[in-house]
Amino acid sequence: MATLLLLNGPNLDRLGDREPDIYGHDTLAHITDRLAAQVKSAGHRFEAFQTNAEHAMIEKIHAARGKVEGIVINPGAWGHTSLALADALALAEVPYIEVHISNVFARGGRRAELMLAGGASGLIIGCGSRGYDLAVAALLARFS
Repeated sequence: MATLLLLNGPNLDRLGDREPDIYGHDTLAHITDRLAAQVKSAGHRFEAFQTNAEHAMIEKIHAARGKVEGIVINPGAWGHTSLALADALALAEVPYIEVHISNVFARGGRRAELMLAGGASGLIIGCGSRGYDLAVAALLARFS
């Protein structure tokens, strides 16, 4: 039985309220419940964590090393700016898939720079909240 960890970064606790024309109407709680059911129905464990504090995210990733078999991460804005988060994920030695709800490339500017992408097992961008489901399915396929 594998453990999958879902990580969400800054402002993602505001999904459903935050710019629904870009991020949709699903709340983070709804997304998390949907993913938990998906993982548990496949016979695996699921854990979720959201924070607006970068140091808390780094500590959670450090703690995941040797305890989880896969990570789905939506780093939010940190995905465009945080070498510290990229370093923490590299140290964790856990396959991870980076998810962005919106098409960050279409939005341009700094959003087109992805600091975590180089170490990721996969990237899912611009598929709305269903991108999380795709990432979970990809990781679950590795556990089979």
